[in-house]
Amino acid sequence: MSPRSTALPGDPPGGRRAIGVWGTGVAVYFVAIIFRTSLGVAGIDATERFHIGASALSTFSILQLLVYAGMQIPVGLLVDRLGTKKVLALGTVLFTTGQLGFALAHSYGTALACRALLGCGDAMTFISVLRLGARWFPARNGPMIAQVAALFGMAGNLVSTVVLARLLHDAGWTRTFAGSAAAGLIVLVLMLAFLEDHPEGCGPAAGPRLGKGFVRQQIASAWHEPGTRLGMWVHFTTQFPAMVFLLLWGMPFLVEAQGLTRGTAGSLLTLVVLVNMAVGLVYGQIIGRHHAARLPLVLGTLGATALLWALAIGWPGAHAPLWLLITLCAVLGACGPASMIGFDFARPANPPERQGTASGIVNMGGFIASMTTLLAVGLLLDATHDDYTLAFASVFVLQALGLSQILRLRGRTERRERERIVASRVATVHVPVRPGGGGLRA
Repeated sequence: MSPRSTALPGDPPGGRRAIGVWGTGVAVYFVAIIFRTSLGVAGIDATERFHIGASALSTFSILQLLVYAGMQIPVGLLVDRLGTKKVLALGTVLFTTGQLGFALAHSYGTALACRALLGCGDAMTFISVLRLGARWFPARNGPMIAQVAALFGMAGNLVSTVVLARLLHDAGWTRTFAGSAAAGLIVLVLMLAFLEDHPEGCGPAAGPRLGKGFVRQQIASAWHEPGTRLGMWVHFTTQFPAMVFLLLWGMPFLVEAQGLTRGTAGSLLTLVVLVNMAVGLVYGQIIGRHHAARLPLVLGTLGATALLWALAIGWPGAHAPLWLLITLCAVLGACGPASMIGFDFARPANPPERQGTASGIVNMGGFIASMTTLLAVGLLLDATHDDYTLAFASVFVLQALGLSQILRLRGRTERRERERIVASRVATVHVPVRPGGGGLRA
């Protein structure tokens, strides 16, 4: 991501201007993540404020993720057609309004509606940031650009676990959530002032007119690519354990099931975020240099997560030892970077005019898995009188499903990538014949 890096022919130029514009979009995503994950540190407070149980509490996050996941393909289509700036502006208005409404809500129904609105706006951020990166930076920087964007998202999560948790204790519900909503207004002004969809002279080709079957064809073409489907299942399988832990159930599990104090539990949630940020940079560097490392990193992260999760919830005795919980949280920190690898399967499989749609399909995978697990854990906790061992075992069902699909699609994706590389080499090799004989390879 160096501003001095030399772009390949046809690539965007990169440079400091690119970093500034892309950074503005990342700032919007950073604030969206703060709002998305703010409920993770307020779950216990929410049960008291709205007088609800575990399943009703999980409905907050489930509805938010349901809206988020359901919006991914429509948002991808909107980004492909309207550009990043318009979609990000709309998303910022929506998630800021949702956060402010959540601060003022006193009834469960109103609070649910506000989280849904927040989820709708949040859904418009990450795909837009991925599109900005593709439009402003050379293609070879793609893996690192995506991982760095996710890193800043996790920094937003860190703000939730450290800053908002303390503010909730000191300032109370309304002041904390209403005060945080001001950040949405700030990034909206910055985005409208500085963000541009693409560098001058590097705009996308004019897209086809919106015909009767355009949307269906766009989705079908993206789905037809094995790389898109493999990317979706990678995202599905690797993202959700950490998201479920951070978004809602980590704090109750550590406090109520493992007997930790809120301070210690908050530190462990912070550890997940910090490891995520560090591992994201490492994974981005590895994949940028060794493309074949994508699947081994995914499978290694999946296996380590399943092992540590099983040890933590199956440990004999009342509580798992602290060292094991620390190790679990460290391993969960690798889940986010592993899920980002899904986009590295979909990106080369789709042309530029379909990148938003393909990214939407990939991004939908992890949030469907998260939503399903949030619901399953809440229902099982209510049904078993807060038996976290049984409730958290639902994670293994989705991991097994995702793993089976990854193994099924990996061969098809590798064959398609080889075919695409061969076709690209044939198309780019041109040998014009000079009048005096001889040729020039371009």
